Amino acid sequence: MDNLAARQQMVDQQIRTWEVLDPRVLDALSQVPREAFVPPEYRELAFADAPIPIGFGQSMLAPKLQGRILQALAVNAADTVLEVGSGLGYLSACLSLLGGSTHSIDIHAGLIESARANIRAVTAAKVQFELRDAFGAAPLGEYDVVAVTGSLPVYDTRFERSLRVGGRLFAIVGVAPVMDAVLVRRVDSDEWIRESLFETVVDALINATAAQRFVF
Repeated sequence: MDNLAARQQMVDQQIRTWEVLDPRVLDALSQVPREAFVPPEYRELAFADAPIPIGFGQSMLAPKLQGRILQALAVNAADTVLEVGSGLGYLSACLSLLGGSTHSIDIHAGLIESARANIRAVTAAKVQFELRDAFGAAPLGEYDVVAVTGSLPVYDTRFERSLRVGGRLFAIVGVAPVMDAVLVRRVDSDEWIRESLFETVVDALINATAAQRFVF
């Protein structure tokens, strides 16, 4: 397989057609070798328009969804970035190429280890990976950009509180069959604006608050 051609085809036929048109985002997705971040047994599916199992009951998001996340966050070279859910490091690498500094956390030691190894495929990408539960008691810190890559059955304000004024948060909220991808902007010390972007379905973050079930 010509990986370079397949990667460009992914960008042109999947990502662009899902209204991802930011040239910096498209350039980052073209530069990062997605095939280097996919488990060997799924390497032939690296550019497929589908999530890919990565172990621990988790999945690598589809390329077009990752493109929409990057475009929505509008990461610039001065931004400090927090990624919640490192996975195998692919989105981490893209965020790093777009931003100033990138800190990525995950609850699975195996995924952190793989992400650290995989990121070496992108020389320009500098990411600090940390083994951590996003729902622990310690504060997450302050960032210009927060990307939550797993869904939140119930919206959790801890992530928006980690934004600096002017910062942006991407999160996916709700339960299957329909979840809402949202962009949250912090406009003041105690004010946030929330915008609905599109509908999708992704795996929930481990330890996220579960949605209440109604019993009749």
